[in-house]
Amino acid sequence: MKMHENREKKERALLVELDTGAWEAKPALAELYELTRSAGAVPFGTITQKRPAPDAATCVGRGMMEEISGFCKKYEIDLLVFDCELTPTQLRNIEKISGTKTVDRTMLILDIFAANARSREGRLQVELAQLEYLLPRLSEKGVGLSRLGGGIGTRGPGESKLETDRRHIRKRIDVLNRQLDDVKRRREQQIRRRQKNGIVTVALVGYTNAGKSTLMNTLTNAGVLVEDKLFATLDPTARALKLPGGEKVMLIDTVGFLRRLPYHLIDAFRSTLEQAAEADVILNVCDASSPEAREHLEITKNLLASLGCTERPIIPVMNKCDLIPALTSIPMIGEAVRVSAKTGEGIPTLLKAIEENLPDYLPVKLLLPFSEASLADRVRTVGAIESEEYTPEGYRLTARVPPSMMSDVWDYLID
Repeated sequence: MKMHENREKKERALLVELDTGAWEAKPALAELYELTRSAGAVPFGTITQKRPAPDAATCVGRGMMEEISGFCKKYEIDLLVFDCELTPTQLRNIEKISGTKTVDRTMLILDIFAANARSREGRLQVELAQLEYLLPRLSEKGVGLSRLGGGIGTRGPGESKLETDRRHIRKRIDVLNRQLDDVKRRREQQIRRRQKNGIVTVALVGYTNAGKSTLMNTLTNAGVLVEDKLFATLDPTARALKLPGGEKVMLIDTVGFLRRLPYHLIDAFRSTLEQAAEADVILNVCDASSPEAREHLEITKNLLASLGCTERPIIPVMNKCDLIPALTSIPMIGEAVRVSAKTGEGIPTLLKAIEENLPDYLPVKLLLPFSEASLADRVRTVGAIESEEYTPEGYRLTARVPPSMMSDVWDYLID
């Protein structure tokens, strides 16, 4: 008996870039290539057309559309990927002319998020973004089912089906929003609890595939999934990190950013992104080997500003320096720290930079009664212990603690 391994055939994709001058076509096409690869398809070829504006019917011009159609037939293309957001009319016309399944950039990103979401919150956020993207497009899809016009004889079953679909989607969006509100309340409770306990947080943010998860694993042995593809990490991960000076902080890995990130995703993942806004220190991680490193840092910085992070210390981190042969070719941007999460190069410098940007820890001498054992544990966990001894009166501690803990230990200060 012969055993045959069943492997799912990967879709062969043709990437279409419309260059209207709104953005640089070459890096945008390179990013679309990585998005397509991350979605599980095989980028087979690319086509770029310069136009002052998208064609209302097919996005690209009629002649280019015929060329795309011929290319799809000749090379058995399974998927067309457009690097822009298509209207329902454009999407229907392109598929009709080419005979090939077509997705736009937003649909592609939503598909990647749907494939990578692991937690319940992540799946809720992705479904909400997908439904909000679909809802305004239902009317165009329903045209083929309903009769156009008004008055008697025009209220066919297609229209009622369309309205039914709309109603179901709106109901589901309401349910998802309520569930995400519950998640947001729980997250806010966690943040308040951390602040009450004096836990200092450091957030890893940055462009997707910049190596944030690898850096997280290097610093904390977190065991976070690491893959060479975009948006491999969607669900935030938090781990304790002990700094060389003895201070302990909570390090949080967050979802990656992207240029022209669909607003559906920004809104759906706002509760996740707000973890960065609440962090005491933010590490803006970017791929130093990318020719667009400076732009990636700027994109992340602008998105952080939109979340209200302008008052927080933000440390630019140039990661993947091991991929650059000459140290002098690594771009230096502001007070950026150059590291390699893979080899460990520059990690001590990064830890020192984190320490220098932490809220000022205050030196204290405490005498805690034995009944306050839980408070003593918090001082050990959050602060940096310099000396500790047990006395008949209780725990005698010399430590440095964050300012947020001072109200809790005030009654036990002995110096």
